[in-house]
Amino acid sequence: MKLRLAMLAVAGLGAFLMALAQSAPKPLSSFDPQVKPLLARMTLEEKIGQMTQPEQDALKDPADLENLFIGSVLSGGNSDPKEGNSLKAWTDLYDRIQQHSTKTRLRIPILYGIDAVHGHNNVLGAVIFPHHIGLGCTRNPALVEKVERITAEEVRASGIQWAFAPCVTVPQDIRWGRTYEGFSEDPKVVAELAGPAVRGFQGTDLANPLAVLACAKHFIGDGGTAFGSARGGRGLDQGDTRVDETTLRRIHLPGYIAAIQAGVGTIMPSYSSWNGVKSSASKHLLTEILKQELGFQGFLISDYNAIDQMTRDYKEAIGISINAGMDMAMVPTRYREYITDLKALVDEGKVPLARIDDAVTRILRVKFAMGMMDQGRSQLADRGVQKTFGSPEHRQVARQAVRESLVLLKNDRKTLPVSKGAARIHVGGKSADDLGNQCGGWTISWQGTSGDVTPGGTTILAAIRNTVGKGAQVTFSKDGAGAAGATVGVLVIGERPYAEGNGDRADLALAKEDLDAFHNMKSAGIPVVVILISGRPLILGEVLDAADAVLAAWLPGTEGQGVADVLFGDYRPTGKLSYSWPRSMAQLPVNVNSATYDPLFKVGYGLKYE
Repeated sequence: MKLRLAMLAVAGLGAFLMALAQSAPKPLSSFDPQVKPLLARMTLEEKIGQMTQPEQDALKDPADLENLFIGSVLSGGNSDPKEGNSLKAWTDLYDRIQQHSTKTRLRIPILYGIDAVHGHNNVLGAVIFPHHIGLGCTRNPALVEKVERITAEEVRASGIQWAFAPCVTVPQDIRWGRTYEGFSEDPKVVAELAGPAVRGFQGTDLANPLAVLACAKHFIGDGGTAFGSARGGRGLDQGDTRVDETTLRRIHLPGYIAAIQAGVGTIMPSYSSWNGVKSSASKHLLTEILKQELGFQGFLISDYNAIDQMTRDYKEAIGISINAGMDMAMVPTRYREYITDLKALVDEGKVPLARIDDAVTRILRVKFAMGMMDQGRSQLADRGVQKTFGSPEHRQVARQAVRESLVLLKNDRKTLPVSKGAARIHVGGKSADDLGNQCGGWTISWQGTSGDVTPGGTTILAAIRNTVGKGAQVTFSKDGAGAAGATVGVLVIGERPYAEGNGDRADLALAKEDLDAFHNMKSAGIPVVVILISGRPLILGEVLDAADAVLAAWLPGTEGQGVADVLFGDYRPTGKLSYSWPRSMAQLPVNVNSATYDPLFKVGYGLKYE
């Protein structure tokens, strides 16, 4: 691969990436001898069908999958089977979709994509891992690879073969609602974890029946947008990254280089812009840098309805993005219009046939590499894989990820660890007994919800009750009241679930209900341990000053027992901040790339038990 490592001004990164290159998987272009004869047999309509990805629940007619030669289908965050979110319902849906490909002339299987960003998070009973922000605090590449390997196995249990993950964004402003999707604000940390994440999904051979096609996203600079540059002039999501190319490369490119070195098969260009030009419309970014300079041999998939944002004229927008280098378009509802317009653009000479052939070659390379084109190999779900779905063994790895992700911010007078034999532990806070808050966004639904969102998980309150000695009493009040006489209080507060767009916040102060609960518990005159559930650092103010101990738990997922492991000292805290913790809102944005760097807690901070 042709990589200009000298252009990356990140200390030590070159050696790391060169080490990765030594174990690089088989190049996707090595499948071209198999791709070319098939490409030569295809009609223009069949080629464009391969470049089209509708949403499964937006199909005008299921027969469109065969009549329009559709190459891929997705389920977005709320695109569930009509029968519900059970593993059986998802598997049956996948098989129904895939069976349509057997009715086409060339019998090219359908690639099914889904957002599996912290486990197979759309499916009830799946293991939900910590979001990337927590995994970044582990600084454990082997663990990250294991997490994504288990995610891949649970995705394959439903038949689905493609995950829109990992996210290798490098968020520079924690007001952005997708901050938790990034491993770190530090490009070195992102680069160290991106490759292991890709290898976790894809393994060493994409043809392995348990491998899942990975998708590094969102190329490029989605985490660097200026506050107020988003549509409507508010927030950061889908905004504009206003930096020169040297800075763009230094901060936002290393994770993609690591992903490419690890053999990532697909990359998703970002909704966001770079200096006013949409990434999905930039030939310089998609073709000149990504494909030509970095030697990416897989294919590019647009984000959800991203092509609509190029310009108001839909046909013109298609031409802009495809000519820039987009290979497959995620067109949830407008797929018929997209197919008609793209064919017209080719007929009119506005999109060269060579560009179509390049896009389809890249898509077919991946399908051959995945063994999807192998004669005699069934593309229906292997339901034998389902025996490990949501298993105790998988949950143990998630539990390990939780405890390694926790960051101890404060521990006055050795308040932690809490004694299992404490006479009475009073637990409070809105997130102490709320699995939905614990998991955050992208859990069963796109934005996530509070409450009992999925079976099989353990809340922090339940974990505490599971851990204490027989003589210890655990009491609970959501508002923190009734703590008088307790040995210690444990207050679990923070953010409620959110995802992109809705998560953008101009003020990261704690909610009034959290402050009230803290005051209620603190007024009892007992030591108070605060556990913060959040998708980013929050402004803690008086809570940090007055609490006896503070533990950042991020969005730990379903395995709350991992929090109790550290809370009671069965494991010592090892997590290190992957994001800077600001002193106040006035300091934002603050990160390791800031000209003047003086946060409350720096990247890498994390106390240990004495």
